[in-house]
Amino acid sequence: MTPPQLAFLNQYLDSLPLEQRQDITNPIAEHFCSDEFNANRCAKLINQGIKQASCSLKEAYDIENEPLPEVGRLSVVLNWNQEPVCIIRLNKVCICPFNKVTEEFARLEGEGDLSYQWWRDAHIKFFTNYANEVGATFNLDSELVLEHFEKVYPL
Repeated sequence: MTPPQLAFLNQYLDSLPLEQRQDITNPIAEHFCSDEFNANRCAKLINQGIKQASCSLKEAYDIENEPLPEVGRLSVVLNWNQEPVCIIRLNKVCICPFNKVTEEFARLEGEGDLSYQWWRDAHIKFFTNYANEVGATFNLDSELVLEHFEKVYPL
């Protein structure tokens, strides 16, 4: 983390009782999406409490030999310029085939017009392009990592 990102995280941590701070391990800083417009939009939606979920292609974790996200993890949400916007805590992680993602989850992602059809169309396009970039494959049966989170700072 950069010094400004770490300072932002520490402001939040300093507001917690000691016993809660001791339970926090390996916080990260990240922006959502792979382009400036969407990264900034997602950061704003998360900060507003509209976006409460996200998903990623499980095969990408496998290819990169990266561990799956864990419940309780803190993330400093960044805009495209890597500036901290807010902090979220991961409260649920599950694996789900793309074609089994629910309308409720699509709404929790908080993007577009909040409809399942918008979510489906946008994510088919995104995951098809992303899979090509990372050497993965994507089809309607591909497994996704579904993450549910809550904004914890600032309140």
